[in-house]
Amino acid sequence: MRDKNAEELLELETELRDQLVKLSVAKATQRANNTSQFQRIKKDIARVLTIQRERGMGLDATATGQEKAE
Repeated sequence: MRDKNAEELLELETELRDQLVKLSVAKATQRANNTSQFQRIKKDIARVLTIQRERGMGLDATATGQEKAE
């Protein structure tokens, strides 16, 4: 996810939120088979928001061009 630019992260967030809504509707109509996807999708949304916030604050090493030594 960190390799994506700001526009791609925004698209990913929108897509994940759409998936969450669809899954919520499926659960409400008792058609949801795999409810463990709720937790996965919510965590992915949180990851995207964290990356966006880090970049907004200037804390992301990849956004500034600095890479961590591994």
